[in-house]
Amino acid sequence: MQTLKSLFLRHIGQTSPEPMMLEVQRAEGCWLYGPAGERWLDLISGVSVSNAGHSNPHIVDAVRKQASDYMHLMVYGELIQGPQVEYAALLTSLLPDPLKVVYFVNSGSEAVEGAIKLARRYTGRSGIISFRNGYHGSTMGALSIQGSEVYKSAFRPLMPDVMLLDFNSTDQLSLITELTAAVVIEPVQGEGGVRLPSEGYLEKLRERCNKTGALLVFDEIQTGFGRIGSLFATTKYGVVPDIILLAKALGGGMPLGAFISSGAVMSTLTNNPALGHITTFGGHPVSCAAGMASLNYLLDKNLAESATARGERIKASLDHPMIREIRGEGLFFAVELTDSSLVPRFIRKSPGNGILVDYFLFCDSAFRIAPPLIITDKEIDYACESIHKTLDSL
Repeated sequence: MQTLKSLFLRHIGQTSPEPMMLEVQRAEGCWLYGPAGERWLDLISGVSVSNAGHSNPHIVDAVRKQASDYMHLMVYGELIQGPQVEYAALLTSLLPDPLKVVYFVNSGSEAVEGAIKLARRYTGRSGIISFRNGYHGSTMGALSIQGSEVYKSAFRPLMPDVMLLDFNSTDQLSLITELTAAVVIEPVQGEGGVRLPSEGYLEKLRERCNKTGALLVFDEIQTGFGRIGSLFATTKYGVVPDIILLAKALGGGMPLGAFISSGAVMSTLTNNPALGHITTFGGHPVSCAAGMASLNYLLDKNLAESATARGERIKASLDHPMIREIRGEGLFFAVELTDSSLVPRFIRKSPGNGILVDYFLFCDSAFRIAPPLIITDKEIDYACESIHKTLDSL
């Protein structure tokens, strides 16, 4: 009889030559459970997706209720669907002006693609500027503006008129010109190893975009929904983009993305041509219901605010000779080790000590800590003890 693992290897498209091969039977709160009673404390959150925890009963109930009312109806934008409208109203009430019009899509990559199209359509320009070690997805447009050649070179030629700048380099902001349609930036770089903006950098970037007429696009796909100790980076740093990109935790565990802008900018997708961007499953009502339940839970429990204190507990508890630095804010950290060769060994061994951690795409000397925002002090202490134990075994 074939096992689930053998069927996985035979029939599921693999993305690495050595998958971790952990079989998960169920998940609850901050924990993943295997079929033989194994359990692992999830310090990844599905890459910043499950901010409200796994199998959160509020989200599960919302999914069940919406699925019993209706699921897919029609292409986005033609029928008035309660979950889409209500979620858009809630989201925009939490964002600063003029970010008041939501276009729901399926994923972060599609949100990036939609923003590129929107910026080019609105400005009539073609140039896109992004940043080295920035990550924006793997579809062709998103890949074109990705900040590392490692994942791009095998798929060239890509989209033209893209320029990469160095994150936090104010000297290079002069390269944003009247030919630039959009500047796409993660306000906190994720896959680059949780790199924070230097003081005043985002303000200067905003000023340069204002001067040249380029649209400023914040990719908050990882930082959104409390991950960095504030609901969004735009509110944390006080800099408002022209377009904000959301996904991951947006759907509360269901697939959902969005690009959000002003009515004036977004209206350009309605004409010349009409249907300037369309998506069959974007804004799926079950995903929107799940996302709204998750966001309401985050707000009710003040999880964005409490993420800072919980993150400080993690930083204070991690003290090991192999740890060189811990970067980040809220519950989003890169733990830099003294030697990059230690990282893959640490990640491979960590499940044996009851924790699940992950790599960064563009920072091979650190591992990721980004647990669900509901993590307790007791679970934090367990995680830190397991990290120390794993490091000791290397």
